[in-house]
Amino acid sequence: MTLSATHPLTDGTTSESPLIQSYLGRTPSRRPVWFMRQAGRSLPEYRALREGTAMLDACLDPAMAAEITLQPVRRHDVDAAIFFSDIVIPLKLAGVDVDIVPGVGPVLGSPIRSAADIAALPELTDRALNPIREAVARTVAELGSTPLIGFAGAPFTLAAYMVEGRPSRDHLGPRTMMHADPDAWRALTEWAADASGLFLRAQLEAGASAGQLFDSWAGSLGLDDYVEHVAPASSRALDHIRDLGAPLVHFGTGTSELLVAMRDVGVDVVGVDYRLPLDEANRRLGGTVALQGNIDPALLSAPWEVLEAHVRAVLEAGSSAPGHVVNLGHGVPPDADPEVLTRVVSLIHSVPPSR
Repeated sequence: MTLSATHPLTDGTTSESPLIQSYLGRTPSRRPVWFMRQAGRSLPEYRALREGTAMLDACLDPAMAAEITLQPVRRHDVDAAIFFSDIVIPLKLAGVDVDIVPGVGPVLGSPIRSAADIAALPELTDRALNPIREAVARTVAELGSTPLIGFAGAPFTLAAYMVEGRPSRDHLGPRTMMHADPDAWRALTEWAADASGLFLRAQLEAGASAGQLFDSWAGSLGLDDYVEHVAPASSRALDHIRDLGAPLVHFGTGTSELLVAMRDVGVDVVGVDYRLPLDEANRRLGGTVALQGNIDPALLSAPWEVLEAHVRAVLEAGSSAPGHVVNLGHGVPPDADPEVLTRVVSLIHSVPPSR
């Protein structure tokens, strides 16, 4: 199966956009840029709209989710929208007791700690994803030629939240389970892979032009553990969408030593966090895929001349790769000045593409 004939990636609406061209290793009309977490907390219009609405409720209100997704595109002139949602939405839609606690993050009512807990997990149904499809369709109808990026949490990150029951610094629980009970770990990550894969597929079929798998916590793993206990599930998640033909991106934080293995799950683009220069990332990857990244979010609050020099250095380093989409090396900080982000976008667009 492929995307429908009226899908924006199929009918030409977004296929020639700078983002998609760069993802495919072609020369774009201008250097594309978007920011992880651009849709949300740094924008005053977002805070005004969200007032009085819980995070997961906002994600599951199609009109609100669409409006939040569109806000940074209007404000910053970024080259892509990133769908406003959360990686635990598939858990919520499946019926898992999960909430996002302000100041804490995702918290499960009952952590998943045993084979019996995993066997009792509910199944995510296709029908449950209808609010996601509606939100994506509303968003795409307003975006025109600007592509929407769909996203999902990678199985390890989802599983880590499920085992710990809340955010964790060292992820000892999931790291213990993968060795102490590898069969249970495999079952859990396969459940998470299917939930994330279906979540991402719903977004792509409804109009998203690319998909990104976020592995926020994979940096807590060594390479051997990643390859044996995590990569198969990430590949399984992407198996749900490979037939659609949309560009696929894989990003993790603290994953400089895992980049080749992250590429090898089968993606077109590897996201690189702020810790590793893009030319070195490209060297490690053998110039085989486009790169995305990797402005250091900490420098958004530095004097402009410092930030400008850093952005130009990122552009130069990224020029070594087959394609380069500019992004931050992590998400937009909540206290970021929106005017600085707009100025960064303008700077990037003023520099001609390298090829």
